[in-house]
Amino acid sequence: MKTSNKHLAKPFSKNLLKSPPALAFILALLLVFFVADIYKANAATDSDDHQHQEDEHTEESGSHGHGNDEKHEDEEGTSQIEDAMAQTVGIVTERSGEQTLHQTILTYGRLTTAPEQTSHVRARFSGVVTSVQVTIGETVAAGDLLAEVEANESLRKYSIRAPIAGMIVQRHANSGEVTGDQILFSISSFDNLWAELRIFPSQRSSVAIGQEVFLSIGEQKVKTKIEHLLPAGDEQPYLIARAKLSNDLSMLSPGSMAEGRIVIDEFNVDVAVKIDALQILGGRTGVFVKHGNKYEFIPLIVGRKDDSYAEVISGLKPDTEYVTRNSYLIKADIEKSEAEHEH
Repeated sequence: MKTSNKHLAKPFSKNLLKSPPALAFILALLLVFFVADIYKANAATDSDDHQHQEDEHTEESGSHGHGNDEKHEDEEGTSQIEDAMAQTVGIVTERSGEQTLHQTILTYGRLTTAPEQTSHVRARFSGVVTSVQVTIGETVAAGDLLAEVEANESLRKYSIRAPIAGMIVQRHANSGEVTGDQILFSISSFDNLWAELRIFPSQRSSVAIGQEVFLSIGEQKVKTKIEHLLPAGDEQPYLIARAKLSNDLSMLSPGSMAEGRIVIDEFNVDVAVKIDALQILGGRTGVFVKHGNKYEFIPLIVGRKDDSYAEVISGLKPDTEYVTRNSYLIKADIEKSEAEHEH
């Protein structure tokens, strides 16, 4: 039996579309899916942007950190000081080069005058002092008038004159006094002095006449040589090495303590730096080399030394400008900068 088509059920979708409640439900469901899709898209975009920002921040941080590392590495062991400031604080430089180093032994002694440099003046004839022309501390030339005396026997005046040039260091004469055999004046010349250095038995075999001596008397530095070696006398267990030195500027005086370094050997080196220039930085010994306004610490291997210079075995070429005075100021600046960087 045939069934008529008009009695068949209509398609499901068409039925739903014709039902108002069903249509509202479908529209609401589509709206939910649409909003959800938008939310997911925005969330993905935000996540990508955030990740991109983090990546950029990471790259910037890495780049910034790397830049700091490069700056630190570039500045490690260096300090930049303008020339005007360096001059103000007393930073002095010299150039490295060949030097003669001296092996020395250390001695001590005093400055004195030679016997021929002091004259004791007496009256030729006994009498009465009628006038005195000089006093202690005055400088006289040979032939200058010192005093006048009236002789007892002849009752005639005669003059007493300076036999040498020098300074009046003693005066035992006043007007009206009677002269006899006593010393009236003592005159000493200080144009030249002698250093008398003690040489003990352990040093005796190394010391000889003619050797050079570097003397330090206070702030004064003098180079001379040994002219005499003689016993000390009074059964003292040492010898006296005598070395003459000029005192034209009257900067030295008898009785002053003297430190003497007697040269017993010398040797030439290709490159040397001053002892005062050496500093220790990071456990290494070296000097500060000047490059324009920048001072760089250069580690050295040093060899033989004397009182002034150290031989450079490696680390520095000849004719290199390096700091010889107040290099500790540069060292302090570098150590301060490194401490601040660590914090």
